[in-house]
Amino acid sequence: MTNTFPRISISTERLVLRPLDEDDVPALTEMMNDELVTAWTSVPQPFTEEGARRWIAEDVPRRRARGAGLDLAVTEFLTQRLVGTVRLTNTDWHVRSTELSYIVAPWARGEGYASEAALATAQWLFRDQRLERIELRTAADNTAAQQVAQKIGCISEGVLRNACIARTRTEDGGLAEARTDFIVWSLLPEDLEGVTEQLAEAGGFTSFSDWN
Repeated sequence: MTNTFPRISISTERLVLRPLDEDDVPALTEMMNDELVTAWTSVPQPFTEEGARRWIAEDVPRRRARGAGLDLAVTEFLTQRLVGTVRLTNTDWHVRSTELSYIVAPWARGEGYASEAALATAQWLFRDQRLERIELRTAADNTAAQQVAQKIGCISEGVLRNACIARTRTEDGGLAEARTDFIVWSLLPEDLEGVTEQLAEAGGFTSFSDWN
């Protein structure tokens, strides 16, 4: 029988991570059309509300049902406003590993939401799902994403040369692609020891302008 992630909600001091739903469509569409999201992800462009609905209603539950991964909305605890997403992909239930990525809306950057959401997800994966390895891949020029990985305790393992395609907007409004490297990071259960305390001593999650 295929292992699958449960439908869950994860709460932190400032955030609630929960399944995406229909009400997220407008905010999700706006976030996914941001220039930095376009640059560093493979999100289809333009990202339409129809595409958002199809993703939430069909793609997300299908991937979870077959055990491939999980998508969570990241919302502010007080306002319930969508601040980003966390995605788990390439899950291997035999190896007990998964790949984690995150996106933060433009208006919410600089608040440390990516690191807070990623750390909460990692703690849940290691504690409740008994995973043994989480992998992150960040584009070589995406320093903000690299800072988030470092902040939650990830260890840099090496470089996948020429494995990432970044996108830039052209003068006529189109997209141009350029190849770059992926930096591979890993997080093991023991890497989280002391991370929460270190973050508290450093003033919490607000040190970096994380966005993706």
